[in-house]
Amino acid sequence: MRVIVLVKATAESEAGAPPSPGLLAAMARFNEELVEAGVLLAGDGLHPSARGRRVILDGAERRVVDGPFPPRELIAGFWLWQVRDMDEAVAWVKHCPNPMSGPCEIEIRPLFEPADFDAALAPEVVALPLGAGGRQPAG
Repeated sequence: MRVIVLVKATAESEAGAPPSPGLLAAMARFNEELVEAGVLLAGDGLHPSARGRRVILDGAERRVVDGPFPPRELIAGFWLWQVRDMDEAVAWVKHCPNPMSGPCEIEIRPLFEPADFDAALAPEVVALPLGAGGRQPAG
């Protein structure tokens, strides 16, 4: 199963504080473990929301809102993982170095897979590659 692992933003991450060299090294080691285990599909950190924008869609109307946005609504980074199940994802997160200097919340959510829609989709649609990367899930 594929999961997205969301590192929630904090006031510190939204202030643009760079990670310490020690944290960067620890995260690099952790990411290498994920690669070696065949778990890591993608991942990255995000700039503070002050550098971002939101597009609000309401019917035919489109409205652009410039950041910054309240930290409680934001993520500071993400991983996309291929794991056996949610228990494996939780075990990896428990093994992860804390990406923040203080308390940090990390959310794990499964991605939809073609099998989730088999009853509603035609076979030719189910056969299309998943997501922008076109990667089919393993096994």
